[in-house]
Amino acid sequence: MPLMLRSLRATVLAVALCCVVAPTIAGASDSQLSMMMDDDLLVYRSDTVRDQTMRQMKGMGVDVVRVTVLWSVVAENANDGKATKAQKLRFKQLGADNPKAYPKANWDRYDGLVRACKTLGLVCYLDVTGPGPRWVHAKPPKAHAKDAKWWKPNPRQFYKFVQAVSKRYTGKYRDENTPNTLPRVSFWALWNEPNQGGWLRPQYENGKAVSPSLYRELYLFGRRALKSTGHDGDIILAGETAPVSAGARKTTTSAMGPKTFINELLCGPGSDGIGCSTFKKEGPIQAYAWAHHPYTKKLAPNQRDPDPTAYTLANFSELGTQLDDLAARTGNIRSGMPLISTEFGYETNPPDPFAATTPAQQAAFAQLADLMTFLNPRIIGNTQFLLRDVKPNKLAKKDSKGYWSTYQSGLLTAGGTEKPAAVAYKMPFLATVTGKNEAGQPMASIFGQLRFLPNVLSPTRPETVRLQFLPAGAPPTAWADFGDPITVTNQVGYYTASAVLPGPGQIRVSWTGLAQPFKLQSLPQVVQ
Repeated sequence: MPLMLRSLRATVLAVALCCVVAPTIAGASDSQLSMMMDDDLLVYRSDTVRDQTMRQMKGMGVDVVRVTVLWSVVAENANDGKATKAQKLRFKQLGADNPKAYPKANWDRYDGLVRACKTLGLVCYLDVTGPGPRWVHAKPPKAHAKDAKWWKPNPRQFYKFVQAVSKRYTGKYRDENTPNTLPRVSFWALWNEPNQGGWLRPQYENGKAVSPSLYRELYLFGRRALKSTGHDGDIILAGETAPVSAGARKTTTSAMGPKTFINELLCGPGSDGIGCSTFKKEGPIQAYAWAHHPYTKKLAPNQRDPDPTAYTLANFSELGTQLDDLAARTGNIRSGMPLISTEFGYETNPPDPFAATTPAQQAAFAQLADLMTFLNPRIIGNTQFLLRDVKPNKLAKKDSKGYWSTYQSGLLTAGGTEKPAAVAYKMPFLATVTGKNEAGQPMASIFGQLRFLPNVLSPTRPETVRLQFLPAGAPPTAWADFGDPITVTNQVGYYTASAVLPGPGQIRVSWTGLAQPFKLQSLPQVVQ
């Protein structure tokens, strides 16, 4: 296990780990962080909903919760048109880098989250991002007035805002509402999907790629702000890039393919070269890992997107290859930077009639994605987006695309009922027939994870799973154990094995323990 990966887990996993190092599964990323994101439930609901959500995530095996800290949300009523004269004066006197300059109520949702993370032993990962309040954005040309909310945010103002956020979560800041000190946050990202017009504009200007240079400045200033407040040794992610482009269009809002965006950002071959002199002054991009959102939307995880500038899960490793190539060519980023999937999921039909994936397919694709990230030693974490489906947009016409424009990629329905993907998340399992033995019996390769268990497994604290088989055509009551038990010692519950199958039918694994849920079976896999 690479030293940096061991360091990451030691830094961010707020759990009591055994001193015995779990055996490494050769060629695999066997200690990945299990991450989840659901801003709607964690940030914009009541404290009760947030805490219930976090307990549910913890019970499913989540290590890290990712949330976006929206600049415009924290800054609301501080210095904008809604602010009173007294609030504006206070903001001016204290300065944008002071957490006290912002209304106390605007911090409450994040303060509560950070406290809940500490209480539950979860790691809090804050992605500090725009769009910001109107006054931190440049005024666009009249022809692009509609883009004003996202237009060219001022990196120096972003520096001050990141300072305010990171000062608040140093572990030394006293909450204005209580006599208690707020917990420290040590896991960060700066901006979200900078290659998407929904987060940063312009993407293109006069046919040239502009968003990479805008993001470069935002990241460098934000990174400097974290360093200035004592967070230099924290986990800091670059990128948070979206997976695909808008095709040949080059408008202010057109999504830029991550391959193009990264080449422009790092001033690679054939780039427009905008702002590349910054590297001579600031040095290379410094980050622990490159964060990416490798959604495949309508495709299975192992199917490539036809967009040649896209990085989805099927070609995620090529993103690392590009980073290494640009490191060698330009020196503007280090070689060997880990990759981390910080958003991934599939929307389901039902409930969304416009989605291409059924709940059963969502579960199957999620388990395949787990295997693919496990097999890539460079990937250090994988994020499920969301826990629960978001209710439809009732302001739009019922059953229109606008009505279903919210996200239905949850492991649970909007009402809280588990989809098959919930079981797949807690206990991923895949069985692949690889051939036949000398006796003509089918052989299967087994992969799984006991994600829902605490991260304390080791050779001295193992768990056991049993393979179970249901012959083709047999009733559901005919499930029976077969083969030898599989002992699981990997720290985060991964296991691999091989098995001789009794014949065609279905296979699953079963776990029994002394603590809740006491007994759990994986989703079955059909084998021939």
